[in-house]
Amino acid sequence: MISIKQLQVFAAIARYGNLTQAAEALFLSKGAVSQSLAELERQLATQLFDRVHPRLQLNSQGQLLQPLADEVLARVSDIGQLFSPEAIAAGTLRLGASQTIGNYLLPQLLAAFPEADIRVEISNTHKLCQQLANFELDLALIEGRSHLPQLQQQPWLQDEMLLIAGVNHPLAHYANLQLADLENSQWVLREINSGSRELFEQQLAPKLTKVGRILELNSLEAVMLAVEQGLGLTLISKLAAARHLNDGSLKQLPLALHFPRQLSLVWHQQKYLSALAQQFIAFCQQYAG
Repeated sequence: MISIKQLQVFAAIARYGNLTQAAEALFLSKGAVSQSLAELERQLATQLFDRVHPRLQLNSQGQLLQPLADEVLARVSDIGQLFSPEAIAAGTLRLGASQTIGNYLLPQLLAAFPEADIRVEISNTHKLCQQLANFELDLALIEGRSHLPQLQQQPWLQDEMLLIAGVNHPLAHYANLQLADLENSQWVLREINSGSRELFEQQLAPKLTKVGRILELNSLEAVMLAVEQGLGLTLISKLAAARHLNDGSLKQLPLALHFPRQLSLVWHQQKYLSALAQQFIAFCQQYAG
């Protein structure tokens, strides 16, 4: 009979890709983890991983088992907390958030779950979606769209991207700005695969005949500080820029174009959502309302 321990071992190896890290995460010896995996594969009469030294990579059979094992383990966790007086804050939620959400919205959301074990990964939208697809995260809050068909995306909040310059930038003094005024401008932007960079590439760059030099930074605050120092223009979230606009260190340029974007909740379609995950989603929906 397949045991909970075997499924825990399988899930840990799938997540970390090697026996040593899986053993450390489960507080077991490497030998015990290897033995448990071997017994599981013997019982199922199939290999679940391709051995590509030094990593173990899920094969097609392992990919079939992964969502089922994930659901069983999540349900076991829910059962363990079902009769706890603190059940609403019990369990573990592996939560991802893109940078704008993680830095400017997530702290308010987490404050509603002070006792919950919520482990947060802040990264760009592309990486978060890949982690969801690999069952490394339970849920994510992202900007822009997921392009992976196995992910379920639910609209959450509306954001707006603003065209921003430093207060001493030549364009900061224009009363009316035209697209032609942006030709050959230098830009300070987030990295490729971030939600804000994707919006720039899809909605603003195609309207320009020539985009000037791009300075690429992987932090929103670094982007805004570079713009403040006159290193270029940026297209950035209103949520992120609000404080800098209010204190006068940055200026929104008067371009007669709007760049709205959708913030979303995303999870794997085959993912079993634990009680804590469902509570968090419900709270996010209430927050949006």
